[in-house]
Amino acid sequence: MQVILLEKVVNLGNLGDVVKVKDGYARNFLIPQRKARRATETALAEFEAKRAELEKAANEKLSAAQAQGEKLNGTTVTVSQKAGVDGRLFGSVTNADIAEAVTKQGFAVEKAQIRMPQGPLKTTGEHPVSVALHTDVVVEVTVSVVGEAA
Repeated sequence: MQVILLEKVVNLGNLGDVVKVKDGYARNFLIPQRKARRATETALAEFEAKRAELEKAANEKLSAAQAQGEKLNGTTVTVSQKAGVDGRLFGSVTNADIAEAVTKQGFAVEKAQIRMPQGPLKTTGEHPVSVALHTDVVVEVTVSVVGEAA
């Protein structure tokens, strides 16, 4: 299916690109998330009329994410979790726990923006975690996991 991208999509293209994607990806993800539109003649004409407006909105989102990223970069977030004497946690610290802790510090972050390539944290100590505020803005946050006595 041919779609017009209404915003930058990772590994797919930038705003305004007409790309061919699988039907299910377009129907189930891109179109409902308002990231793309079917590439018909009328849709292309409407997009060209709104292009400047959409680019301005995308630039505003990017600059807001960059400003938030400068404040957030390098901060340390403390999360407490029950742990054994050897430093292993009785559960794990997930992206939802980290997002909640970052939000308590005054930054609006959703759990989907937290990137944990090694999976949930299962030991106490300090761990580097990436926060993707925008497709072009990824900052590092240090998560300090503190063990509680069980």
